[in-house]
Parts: sequence; structure tokens; C-alpha cells
Amino acid sequence: MQSPGFRRPSPIFAARALGAACLAALVLVTPQAGAAPALTSGPAILDELRGFATVGSVLHIAAHPDDENTQLIAYLARGRHYRVGYLSLTRGDGGQNEIGPEFGEKLGVARTHELLAAREVDGGRQFFSRAVDFGFSKTPEETLRFWNRQEILADIVRVIREFRPDVIITRFPVPPGSGGHGHHTASGILGVEAFKLAGDTNAFPEQFAEGLQPWQPKRVVWNGFGGTQGLPGSVVKVDIGGSDAVTGESFASIAGRSRAKHVTQGFGNFGGGGRGGPNEQSFMLMGGAPADKDFMDGVDTSWARYPKGAEIGSLTETALAGFDTNNPGASVPALLAIRAKLAALASDPVIDDKRMQLDRILQACLGLTVATTSAEPELVPGESAQFQATVTLHGATPVKWLETLLRYPKRAVVGAEMLTTGQTAAKEISLTVPADAALTQPYWLREEGTTGMSRVDDPKLIGRPENPPAFPVDYVFEIAGQKIVIPDEPKFGVSGVKAGRARKLEIVPPVSLEFGANVLLFAPGATRLVKVEARAARPDQTAVLSITAPEGGEGWKITPAWKSIHLTKTGDRVEAVFAVTAPHGAASARLTASAEVNGRRYENRRVVIDYAHLPIMLLQPKAQTRALSLEVAARGKKAGYLPGAGDDTVAALEQLGYAVTTLTSADLRLERLTNFDAVVTGVRAFNQRSDLKENITNLFAYVAQGGTLIEQYNRPNGLKTETLGPYPLSIQGPAPQLRVTDEQAEVTFLAPDHAALSTPNKIGPADFDGWIQERGAYFASSWDTNRYTALFAMSDPGEAPLRGSTLVAPYGQGYFVYTSLSFFRQLPQGVPGAYRLFANFLSLGK
Repeated sequence: MQSPGFRRPSPIFAARALGAACLAALVLVTPQAGAAPALTSGPAILDELRGFATVGSVLHIAAHPDDENTQLIAYLARGRHYRVGYLSLTRGDGGQNEIGPEFGEKLGVARTHELLAAREVDGGRQFFSRAVDFGFSKTPEETLRFWNRQEILADIVRVIREFRPDVIITRFPVPPGSGGHGHHTASGILGVEAFKLAGDTNAFPEQFAEGLQPWQPKRVVWNGFGGTQGLPGSVVKVDIGGSDAVTGESFASIAGRSRAKHVTQGFGNFGGGGRGGPNEQSFMLMGGAPADKDFMDGVDTSWARYPKGAEIGSLTETALAGFDTNNPGASVPALLAIRAKLAALASDPVIDDKRMQLDRILQACLGLTVATTSAEPELVPGESAQFQATVTLHGATPVKWLETLLRYPKRAVVGAEMLTTGQTAAKEISLTVPADAALTQPYWLREEGTTGMSRVDDPKLIGRPENPPAFPVDYVFEIAGQKIVIPDEPKFGVSGVKAGRARKLEIVPPVSLEFGANVLLFAPGATRLVKVEARAARPDQTAVLSITAPEGGEGWKITPAWKSIHLTKTGDRVEAVFAVTAPHGAASARLTASAEVNGRRYENRRVVIDYAHLPIMLLQPKAQTRALSLEVAARGKKAGYLPGAGDDTVAALEQLGYAVTTLTSADLRLERLTNFDAVVTGVRAFNQRSDLKENITNLFAYVAQGGTLIEQYNRPNGLKTETLGPYPLSIQGPAPQLRVTDEQAEVTFLAPDHAALSTPNKIGPADFDGWIQERGAYFASSWDTNRYTALFAMSDPGEAPLRGSTLVAPYGQGYFVYTSLSFFRQLPQGVPGAYRLFANFLSLGK
């Protein structure tokens, strides 16, 4: 089987399938990697104490969410009790979504949280660089034309210096090896380079001004799955099989459950039950000191590596030997003794990490829980808010609750209180949200980046998986003369159907805005009425709305200059209508909507991403639409759309002037289909829908009676039916090769006079300008050349031209189109030529 870690399987390196399963992670998570789950049982606390006794650290590096070797992470974190981090250079922004319409940055946010959920299962921690997943790349050279090599190197070095791994393990090799994907191979190249630079005092010295120090890991190895033939370097073999000491569950099973968190990638059915036997894998030296038997050879993973650390190690071994899983509270004096010795050690990232870990263990043994709750999930700048701080003590050791500190804005709730066994105490925290408080938005999306790189203005955020808490809270306690601080943040508990999905507190504008469409098509010189919808987050809001064109957007005229509206209740929606006139020539501009409320200007949309397997996610990008002044004609009035995995085709059809009906299985009857001038299937519909197999003949009969059927791309694996077209047509073949990833690849017109390229819009090379991410993927591999006309030939640099991107065939009185061009990416981005070409497909036979 292929390793699930490969997004695109490499023909060179075969891999074992990683198994299945998930259980609560018991490992401390650094501030860069999110919050750690609570320790809930005596055996779990004991296992965490074993982790405290070990100071070894490993950093795993790859390119995307789902690349990571989840069994390796589980084995290292749960079996060997190391600090284990996974650095995914990207957030998977350029991938394909198997469960919904979110693509691009929205998909990246969802996959960020899928990775965090995976790490809770396998026990690792999560890090990222600023690299953007811009889609499939065939070579590392192409990848590094989009990624800023120095900036990503700086990010990897930063994570190494912050996390301080003893060993780095790359998921993919460096040339002459191949990771089967340019991003994969580039991650190996950059990981090895960063290993060499992290300890160099001349490399990225600006990080030292922030308090970081050089750090040189012992070695960097490639986890090669045993496929190291022909490559230089010494190899050690390590069996990563085994079982978790707390539950007895195999690391393979834990790994599979971790991978099952990647639901948007189609891994949601991995589940548990993975094999628990041996799993020997190879680790090839890529740099640093050689190893004889294990990739950690020569690394002291005990406390003795630190000055004055041996005594801490000895005290910890004594605490382990005397730990009673039925009475964890009995270990509190031993833990406090360790804590006193640990306080004397000089601060460094690992020591600080261990201090936090010990405090978590101590908190669990005390049976001390804290919770900060908010009556509202969202706050508006300038308003007052109330939080409830609740503390419960289950154990027998007396604890004094000294105070609760709110770090932003600074606020302290004082009043010391002794807590006794079984007692719950609560205090109210009131605050005023600063009027200039930043609105919630993932830090890597706050500023516009490039195709390959996110822009992050605050370097201390780089590496984090998500934003720090908006309102961090510190609970301060005293136990036997020692002061302990437990960090928390306010959360809003969701009740009802989605009970348990607590939301982090978020800062929102009083009024959010939304255009009716992401793309607006204008005939040159034409005027359209454009609606802006305002939504109230609070009652009784008066807002002045306006639409502006950017600098350089000359020729776009908007009237009136502004409109005043009033929103009475929370959740009210009010529309304002503006007349927008396009320039007389071809042009495009991003129009921005704004609302002035109480002297402050807001330009934010409200985008909620809500999947059952993830927390509710809120994005607040600028409220913008792309306006296109474009000569485009389309024939026909009514279109049917059959959804696949999710795309924005419906909005594009509406902009072309069609009345669109979203089709269900019941609509796939011939008498129903004949109501439409054209029927379009969504991306991967033949992978997603089981109803196509029994209804495909109805669709072909619809074409025969004069209809136009446009099928967008499908994947060759997992087809619900092999019949894609009315004549023989196959997409089976080596998927990575049957695609063109260069969005600027030259396009040769094979049938320039074909109706699909000439009516009603004359299509030329300029219509392939401005495409994003790729030309297309999963091209047809074979077809009946006597029946289908191939419209285009195109290729990536140095490769033979591919002719299977778009096939057209007359069938009866109508037309059938199969296209693997990435319209699902181009149309939402307002690529002019994509609209003109798709309009021609819709107009065939009309």
C-alpha cells in the first residue's frame, strides 16, 4: 500500500500504510503549538511524568498536512516520551477539498485545525512556515520559484531554535531522490539546509535580537520507508511498532486515528484497528554525526545533560517509583520538591517547556481545574464584557487561589481564597474591549501575501499554528509556599445540537459586509446595480456604507458616494444598492465595501467555516468583489448544476446570465433535464455521487435530444462509474503526469475553428492569460479520436504536450464536453478568459 503520508505517490519510494486510531494526547503543547488536552486519569498522569523524565526532542519536517508519518510521531511521543514536533511548511491551501466548497485560504484554515486535531491524537506538536501551498508542483525548482527560499529557511531555523530538537527527521529525500511532488522534495532540501544553519551565529542574526539562540541538532535523517537503494548515506533501521503504555492501543492504530482527522483530504474513513506488529523503517543520514543503531545515538535524553539536572532526574525517578495511579494526590510533595529544584535551572526553551509540563502534572495530581467562560462568543471593540472565572479543587492538598490576571487589557481580580476538597469557587471578571482592538483574523491572512508566501508582520507569530488568545487569563495559586500559574482563555460553550464545541472568544466589527457575488461581470461601459449587504453584530447600529475602487482602478464610477442605513436588531441584514459603471474597455478592479460606524471604518466580511469534526472557524477578510469589464456572450437562459465535491460554478453561471437550478437525484430524469439549455457537473461529481451510475444514460439521452452536458474534472481513483462520456473516454493513468501545473504554460489550439473556440466568443491565446495555480489536472488519457475533438495541447516545461485537457463531441442533436481545465479555480478569481471559454461550452448548439 502507499503511505498515506504521500499526497502524490512517488513511483520510486513505496511505503507501508500507517494504521489507525486516536486517543487523547497527554503531551504538553508549547504556546506555538496550541493548548494541551487535560490529564484525566492516574495512568495518564504517570505516563506524562515519564515524559517529564525524558528531555529528548525530535522535529519532523514535510510540506503539507497529511504528509507526516503519524505512526512515527505516535511512537516517539507515546513510546519514547520525546518532545515531538511536526513542521508542515504549508497549510494545504492549494489542495482539493473532499467535503465542501472551501478552497484556498479557507481550506488552509480548516486543514490547520485538522492538523491540530491530529496532534492531539498522536501526541505531537504542530508548527508551520509562511510557505503557501500553491498546488501540485512537479519539481523542487518550480516550487522554489514561488516560495521565497530565504524566508522559508529563516522560518525553519526559527522553529529549530525555538523547539531545540536533538534530531531532525525529514519526510522526503533530497535529490537525486524524489518526493513525488515538488513541494515534498523542496521540504527535504530546505530541512537539510536549515539543519546546517540553525547553529550558525551568522545565519538570520535578527532572530537573536528577539531572544533566540543558535541551536545545532545532532543530525538530520530522512525517514525513507526502506526505499534507500542507490542513494548515498548511512542507514539505521528502527522498529516504530508497539503500543501505548496507558491504553494498550497500538501506535499503528493511534496513527490511523490521527490520519483520520484529515477529513478534507478524504481520510475520514481511516478509523482505528491498525495492525500492531513490527514496523521497521529506515532513517538515512543527511547531515551531522553518523549513527550506528538508532537515529538518537549519542544524544543524552536524561536530565544529566543540564548542569544541576542530575538531581532533578533522580528525584523524578523516585517520584515515578512511588507514584500511585489510584491516588495521584499523594505525589504532590514529591512534585513540589522537583519543582523547587527546577526553578534553580537557567531558562532555555526546553527547560521552560519542562516547567510548564511539570505544572500540568502537578495540577492534575491536585485535581485542580480552571475554566473561563463568556456569555457571548464574540465581542465588539469598545464594549463591556463579563467573564466568569471558575476553579474547582478535587484533591486533598490545600490550595490558595491568589488572583486572576487578564493580560489584555490588563486587569486583575484579587481576593485570596483557600480552596478545600470538592469546593468550586467563582469570580466575575469585567472589562472594556479596547476601541482599537484588532479584529479576529488568522495572523497569516491579515495582510496580502504572494502566490507562494504569506505575509506576517510580527515575526514572533511565525511558526504558530493559530493566533494567540484574544484575552489570555492567568490563574495564580499558592501550594505549600510555591506559586503556580495556570494559563487559560475565555470560551463560549455551545449548547444544543453541537454541544461541546466550545468557541474561542473572537473580536468582530459591529457591522459586517457582503457583496452579492465574488465576481461581477460588466459589459464595457455598462452600468449594473450592485448590492452590499450589512449585517449587525449588535442592535441599534447606524452605518454609512460606500464602495470604492482601488488606486489604478480608473474608469469605474460608483454612485451614490455613500448611503446611510440603520440596523435595529442583532442579526439584522440591510441591503444598500449602488450603481456601478464599468470602463469602456476591458478592465478589472477589486471593489471594496466599507461601513463607517461611530467614527470607525470597517471593511470586513464574515466567513464562517463549520465542519462537525472541527471547531467553528471565523474569517473576516476584506469585503471585496472582483469587477470585470469584459466582452463575453452566452447563449441560453437556463442551466442545471449537479454538485460534486464543491465549487463556485453556480455563481459563475449566474454572472453569465443563466437562471441556475441545483439538481438532485430526482432531477436526473430525462423529462426534467430537457428543461435546461445546459447541464454542468461539479468537480469530482463522478467520485462523489453514487446516483450517476444509474442516471448517466439519462444525461446522455438529454444530450441526444439537443442538450449540452459539461463535465468538469474527476479523479481516476474512486470513480463511482467508469462511464464518463457517450463514447469511450478514460482518465485512468499516472495522475501526476496527466496535468499541467504551470499556469502560464503555452496553449496550442488544435481546432481553432471549432464552435467551442469561435462561437459566440472568439477564443485566442490571450484568454489563457492570468490563470492561477495550474492549467488543469487529471486530463483524459485515452478517448475515441474519431468521435471527440481535442481542443488544446499544453505541457509543463520539458514535457511532451498533453492533448486531453478538453474533449468535445457532438452526440445526437446536442454536445458533450469533458474538461479538466481548472475552471473551479479560475472562475471564482475572475479570470476573464475562463469566463469566455466556459460561455462557449454552454452555448454549443445554440
